[in-house]
Amino acid sequence: MGDKITLDLVRHIAHLARLKLAPAEEAKFTEDFIAILGYIEILGELDTSKVAETAQVTGLTNVMFPDEAEVASCSGDELLELTENELRDRQIVVKKVF
Repeated sequence: MGDKITLDLVRHIAHLARLKLAPAEEAKFTEDFIAILGYIEILGELDTSKVAETAQVTGLTNVMFPDEAEVASCSGDELLELTENELRDRQIVVKKVF
């Protein structure tokens, strides 16, 4: 796998990450990527058939709430009366964003 890392690939990755690398940095990252992939290949040789799949190890879970639609208990006109902003043609006037 490490032999697939080329200077052109490092330049492409840097371009995607919007990084400007000096030629010396490109060469260093090429060597670093090759070394990292070498370590990953070593890990790939380990027998993990008896290890349970794990997505995370903290035991935390997401808190989920059911989606429940609530019907508004007042009309649109009543809602418009609640705003402190200026109204124009039954619409709330807000600052321009663009």
